[in-house]
Amino acid sequence: MKRHLSVADLARDSRFVRVSLEERFGDPRPAGRRVGAYGADKAREEGAGAGPAAARTGRLTPDRPGAPDAARALMHGIFVGEIQALEGAGRTCYDFDTGARGDEVPYALKLDMARQCWDEARHCEISVKLTEWMGTEVGEFAEGTFLFEAACNPDPVLRLTGVNRALEGLAIDVFNTMREFGTVSGDPVLEFCEDWMLADEVTHVKMGSDWLRRLTADDPERLARALEFQSVVDKLFSGGGFRGDEEGSPVRLARRFRQLAGFTDEEIDHISEVSRRARVEAEERQARNAAAAAGAPGGAA
Repeated sequence: MKRHLSVADLARDSRFVRVSLEERFGDPRPAGRRVGAYGADKAREEGAGAGPAAARTGRLTPDRPGAPDAARALMHGIFVGEIQALEGAGRTCYDFDTGARGDEVPYALKLDMARQCWDEARHCEISVKLTEWMGTEVGEFAEGTFLFEAACNPDPVLRLTGVNRALEGLAIDVFNTMREFGTVSGDPVLEFCEDWMLADEVTHVKMGSDWLRRLTADDPERLARALEFQSVVDKLFSGGGFRGDEEGSPVRLARRFRQLAGFTDEEIDHISEVSRRARVEAEERQARNAAAAAGAPGGAA
């Protein structure tokens, strides 16, 4: 069996519609009118004509304009995210030989990844049933590829950082948001399922945090590279303001659960700042696009 699969090698049936990272960021349509991985773009929608200021008030609540569609898009994004998390953990079990060299991993780490595969498979089953519960069909929204792309790194430490610290960290934030949405919307099925999966995600991130420190205990340069890679991935996962620390962020940083998963306060503050910068850059890009469309490059019409 082939090792180190690319995104193009992932198997999907005809129901799935895949959108690459380049296509997603190159989409000329306004952010609120399209859907990306984890429902990031749909979750920003605040009604027709929403501008940069409105994009900051996109918290997912039942009384928010477009809330049902945003919640369904986010749930579908969770489903495809769980598939890619399963594939990422499974590839880590198989892609690397067992050993102590830099391109090898301890057998105990493979056992943890195998346990995670079991959890992710269960999450896939729960999530697809939740999409049906919320009135969504598989493939109704696009599947972004950048979640698995974070799991393609040939360095096992960077792979671990991308999957278990960044991807699973995002899952903590998203599941907590959906759990709260289930609570305030009076949906006990959604609330219970998200709470159940959230507990697993905290464990997955904790495994990643522990292994990252163990594997880099005598190699500070490798640790620095891993944390730099995580910062890049976290910026992508922030989706131009989709995930942040502000009250109006569609997905809030789940600080308490991240602490339980092994993140320090300094690390969480760094992710918050990365998310803030991503939002500012997205707003500046949106303003430039609007100016260009109005025939006034470099400034407002």
